[in-house]
Amino acid sequence: MSTPNSKTLPVNAAARIHESRLNPVTEPRAVRWLLTGIALVFLALFLVVPLVAVFVQAFAKGIDYYFESLKDPDAWSAIKLTLMTAAIAVPLNVVFGLAASWAIAKFEFRGKALLTTLIDLPFSVSPVISGLIYVLMFGAQGWFGPWLAAHDVQIIFAVPGIVLATIFVTFPFVARELIPLMQAQGNDEEEAAHVLGASGWQIFRRVTLPNVKWGLLYGVILCNARAMGEFGAVSVVSGHIRGQTDTMPLHVEILYNEYNFSAAFAVASLLALLALVTLALKLLAERRMSQVVSEAKATATH
Repeated sequence: MSTPNSKTLPVNAAARIHESRLNPVTEPRAVRWLLTGIALVFLALFLVVPLVAVFVQAFAKGIDYYFESLKDPDAWSAIKLTLMTAAIAVPLNVVFGLAASWAIAKFEFRGKALLTTLIDLPFSVSPVISGLIYVLMFGAQGWFGPWLAAHDVQIIFAVPGIVLATIFVTFPFVARELIPLMQAQGNDEEEAAHVLGASGWQIFRRVTLPNVKWGLLYGVILCNARAMGEFGAVSVVSGHIRGQTDTMPLHVEILYNEYNFSAAFAVASLLALLALVTLALKLLAERRMSQVVSEAKATATH
């Protein structure tokens, strides 16, 4: 019985290792095609088909009816309120996200773990519960309700309540994108700038901010998409006052409940277009951010 040549074993092993590096996928081609097919079917059924259905239903009664539905005073009021809410919530979340991520990634202080945990709180709390929290605080029977009523200040069932609820459900997005990016980049460039005499504001503006600009854009995109599409928390604090406190998602629900399907899908198509634009910008920012992270890790290694 012949035995393999011992000198050929290392050569064969090296060849197999080299081949596995070039082609790390070891499953049979049939398995790969099956898994790919299943993924494509799920994408088609749960993403592409519903998206196409939105636009088909939106234009079911013609393009004139589509634009008439969007020009309706209540629909236009919902669009303006949604844009205004996002225009207030997103910049505030940018300020908070930059400050929180800079503090967590660049400094050591007491309560750092608690701050990190609190940032994740909106991810673990139902939006409806967050809306109820604001009702318990600022409602007519809430903690501050009598004082607000005495000073003629209305938060619940008004625009301030919608803005507060939106800020709560969206404030983790910017911070959660910037914290790992800043941690991966380290403190070397900031320390070098400090040694050269730069002030804290100069370091932040000329060193830190340019390094995280793509991560910041990524967080802003996600934050804006959530702010404009939020339903649960806003539904609780808005009061559903038509033409006053209805955002686009709430207006879609009202139209649908009234069996005005074409108008409901017309407004919903704007949110769908926002989702598509968000997806395109997200892919661009994600690609740029991955390049920045890779460069930061390579710099840290060398």
